[in-house]
This record gives sequence, C-alpha cells and structure tokens, in this order.
Amino acid sequence: MNKYRINVDGTFYEVGIELISQDEASAPRPVSNPPAPAAAPAPKPAPAPKAAPAPAPAAAGGAKIVCPMAGNILDVKARDGQKVKAGEVLFILEAMKMENEITAPAAGTVSGVAVKKGDAVATEQLLCMLR
Repeated sequence: MNKYRINVDGTFYEVGIELISQDEASAPRPVSNPPAPAAAPAPKPAPAPKAAPAPAPAAAGGAKIVCPMAGNILDVKARDGQKVKAGEVLFILEAMKMENEITAPAAGTVSGVAVKKGDAVATEQLLCMLR
C-alpha cells in the first residue's frame, strides 16, 4: 500500500492507495474496516452568500445601481434616457458561472450607463444611475 499526503486548501490529509491486479479488481472481496486514524479537522463550510446590497440613494433623488458581486457583463438592456418600471431587468451579470439579472429597484429613468457588454466588473462598481 502506498501512502500519499494530499493538500486540500492548506489542510493536509494522508491517504493510502493499494495497487491491485485486474483479476482482483473484478472479484468481490470483503472490506475490512481498519481503525480510523486521528481525524483531520473537517474543512470549514463556505459562508452563506450575502444578500445583494440595496442600491445606495444618490444625490438629487436618484439611485446608484451598483454591481452586487464581481463578474462579467453579458448583456446591457438599459439605455440612457430609457424609462423603466420597478423590477425591470437592466443588466445580465455572469458571476460564478451563473447568470444574474440586475433589476431596477424602482420606476425611473436610466442615466449614465457606465458599463458595456463584455466588461469585467467589481463588487459595488457603478453600473448606472436611476432618476
């Protein structure tokens, strides 16, 4: 049996691998449960995703539409001067291999679209203004 040490996100685990022949692989055999070695600490669970922050109100009664997470802009549906309803899709953001719709929090008029299709964006980056 060969023993290997594996590093998973900075935590080391020791595993044993036994080489068997093709004949042994096809024949069923009882598995013995060797005594468990000292348990390595379990990996920490990933933190729950945070809810998208509410758009911050801007001066003159407008709202800043900001990117809730880093990603790439797949589509820009908003245009300067476009009147939108609450919940209307303004942008499609690809983040963590998922498409996310960025919607208008309230009815208003879009101004200052700051991104274009294909742009890489950061968390809290301004996408447009809604007045």
